[in-house]
Amino acid sequence: MGWLSRTINSSIGRKTAMAVTGLFQAFFVVGHLLGNANTFGGKAAYDSYSAKLHSLGWLLTVFEILLLATFLFHIGFGLYLFLDNRKARATRYAVSKSAGDRTWGARTMPYTGLFLLIFLVDHLHRFRFAGTMQLSNLVRDNLIRPPVAGFYIVAFIALGLHLSHGLWSLWQSLGFNHPKYETFLWRAAFTLSVAIGALFSTIPLLALFWPGFLR
Repeated sequence: MGWLSRTINSSIGRKTAMAVTGLFQAFFVVGHLLGNANTFGGKAAYDSYSAKLHSLGWLLTVFEILLLATFLFHIGFGLYLFLDNRKARATRYAVSKSAGDRTWGARTMPYTGLFLLIFLVDHLHRFRFAGTMQLSNLVRDNLIRPPVAGFYIVAFIALGLHLSHGLWSLWQSLGFNHPKYETFLWRAAFTLSVAIGALFSTIPLLALFWPGFLR
C-alpha cells in the first residue's frame, strides 16, 4: 500500500487521484444520462434499456463495485483537500485565482458534493434496491410526486454546479492547463455541465407535467 501512502501525503498525488476518480464518474454520469434518455422514447424503450442493462449480470456488479470504490476514494480525497485548504486559507487568499476558481461551482464544491452523496443514497434506495417492480413503473410512480421530482431537480442543479468546477479543475490536476486555452477549457466545462444538469432535469419535469410519461 506504499502507493496509497505516497498519494495521500502528496498534494499533487491527492489532486491527481481526485481528477482520475472524478473523470471516471463523469463518464458514468454521461453514460447514465444517455441511458435515461430512453425515457423520452416511452415505456417500451425505457424497459428495453433496463432489460439490456440487467442482462449484463456479473459484469454490471463488477462495474458497480468499481464505481463505488472510485466514489469512496473521491469523497475521501475531497474531504482531505477541503480540510487541507481550510488550514491554508490565509495563504490561499493571497494567491491570485483563475477564472475557474471564482465561480459558484468552485465556492460550493464541498456542499454540492455532500448533497449529491445524500441524493445518491436516496436514489439507490428508491430504484436500485426497491424490489422487483418494473423499472418504468417505479420511475413514473416516484417522479410524478412533486416533492420527489423537486428533490431530483435540485440534485441535478447541484450536479451541474459540481461538474462545472470539477470538469475544469481535473484538466489542471492532470497537467493540461495552459494560459492560452484556460478560458476555453472553463467555458467547455461550464457548457457541458449545464447541458448535463438541464437534460437530467427534463426527466422529472416531464413526469410532473406530461400525463403520458412512461405510459
